[in-house]
Amino acid sequence: MFTGIIEEKGQIMAVVPAGDSARLSVRGPIVTSDAAHGDSIAVNGVCLTVVAVDDGVFTVDVIKESLDRSSLGGLKEGSAVNLERAVRADQRLGGHIVQGHVDGTAVLRSREPGESWDNLRFSLPGELSRYVAEKGSIAIDGISLTVTTVDDDSFGVSLIPTTLKLTTMGELQVGDLVNIEVDVIAKYVERLVAGQ
Repeated sequence: MFTGIIEEKGQIMAVVPAGDSARLSVRGPIVTSDAAHGDSIAVNGVCLTVVAVDDGVFTVDVIKESLDRSSLGGLKEGSAVNLERAVRADQRLGGHIVQGHVDGTAVLRSREPGESWDNLRFSLPGELSRYVAEKGSIAIDGISLTVTTVDDDSFGVSLIPTTLKLTTMGELQVGDLVNIEVDVIAKYVERLVAGQ
């Protein structure tokens, strides 16, 4: 489990295609400081398992399911990525419950700079719209954010200077693809109610 509080902005060092999967090497000195084989690190919100760590770089295998549901297939050497280690049971849950199980992708539709913040609007896949609520939580590329507005096919978020500076959101351009994970609690509530 993750919190959506990004620990560092990392960099893709290598992408090695392997048929319908890929192996990524990612530079992340903070997240590798205590990382070991088998640990979970979220890369742009996708929970991946560390298979090797060497001098601030970790390696992960990305299977077809993850490539199909996320934007990871578009990463290349030099791409910036958001990184977060799995939360320990004795840590504060600073953001919201993020599983690292991406529900789909969205496209940045617009970006309006403010005095010290930016307002961003993203497409919203129809099958996910019922899980997104104004003032609810959403994870975009692994970042825990609050939904400011929502309609049938889009939603908005506002980004503070810290988020703009310390995550990939500051560099995001209109038309860019991002990973989204809706609030898992909403999905469980829907399933429970449907069973009644």
